[in-house]
Amino acid sequence: MLECLAPTHFRSLLKNMRYRYSLYCSLTFFVALISTSVFGVGIPRAPEIAASGHILIDATTFRVLSGENVETSLAPASLTKMMTSYVAAAEIAAGRFGLDEMVDISVKAWRTPGSKMFIREGTKVSLADLLKGLIIQSGNDASVAIAEHLAGSEGAFADMMNEHAQILGMQASHFMNATGLPNEEHYTTAKDLAILSQALIKNFPEHYKLYSERSFKYNDIDQPNRNRLLWRDRTVDGIKTGFTKNAGYCLVASALRDDMRLISVVLGTDSDEARMRESQKLLSYGFRYFQTQKIYDKDVTLKTAEVWYGEAEMLNLGLLSPVTLTLPRGRYDDLKAETDVTRIIKAPVSEGDEYGELRITLDEEVVFRAPLVATSSIAEAGFFKSIGHGVYLLFSELLD
Repeated sequence: MLECLAPTHFRSLLKNMRYRYSLYCSLTFFVALISTSVFGVGIPRAPEIAASGHILIDATTFRVLSGENVETSLAPASLTKMMTSYVAAAEIAAGRFGLDEMVDISVKAWRTPGSKMFIREGTKVSLADLLKGLIIQSGNDASVAIAEHLAGSEGAFADMMNEHAQILGMQASHFMNATGLPNEEHYTTAKDLAILSQALIKNFPEHYKLYSERSFKYNDIDQPNRNRLLWRDRTVDGIKTGFTKNAGYCLVASALRDDMRLISVVLGTDSDEARMRESQKLLSYGFRYFQTQKIYDKDVTLKTAEVWYGEAEMLNLGLLSPVTLTLPRGRYDDLKAETDVTRIIKAPVSEGDEYGELRITLDEEVVFRAPLVATSSIAEAGFFKSIGHGVYLLFSELLD
């Protein structure tokens, strides 16, 4: 029923930004959840989750599969370090810092309370080791050392964290430090952490691999990764735990099964065991009842339309990007695709110009819509051909 389609490249940075923005905004749009949409057809309700807030998303499509208090401001504890590592990865990718450079350890970093990788004041530690201490051992000392090295001070680094949060669309988050130590002005939401997780996995895949490492030894002290789901579920490859008395026990987890990646965020549970149990419930529910399906892939024309006043008489129409949907398992064959095309298309035509719309429905409800765009440019025809087309169109409109 549905052919494969490949995206054309965006014609400009503006269109690329528009696509990315709409991708993140889809989280808000789909928070209606399955109880009020086609997802409710044949799909059991999501499990009850004993947490202050939670969300489960498909990392590819950003479809929300379960959620409660997704936009409630909550303390993130050490989940903050996901943003700390994201900023570090961005700075390294931009070429401003290198993994092999040595970082001076300050008194402040050495004295930072909470979990530690046990660096010592006055020594030098590679940025690569500090990132491992940050991610695997959840070292607050490593967090401060990285912040000071990249921005000069932890306060300046927090400004960088907030700038990246705004760029990513984390509108309900605000960071005051690089560690997650309690501060009334330091908060985030389950939805924002899902956005951050997806960006971390997508934008910095090599950096993300650190989140799957089960232990790290530094200063003759071997510490295990606090995310014990790495041992319980072989498909889980990240990402981060957090705990303070104010925040409770928190866990962001991601798992990949058969090319489907899910991200769960669980905030404010009452124990380490509870955060793992509730995360497993969410992941099991998502993988059991949903599937990620690529609908359109590369280089396929969805529609061919007639062009007037052009050097070419036919125009191929496609999409700006590939289409992948999250569907209830077993419902792919029930999808229906419809297209509306502009009745009269006149040259000149530029690649990426919009001339219609694609709609995909399931059980008569629209689950996806996107503009149909020109996949190539067509120049305006010469004088005599244009005159001929004009006369034909004139008589056609009179006959109509």
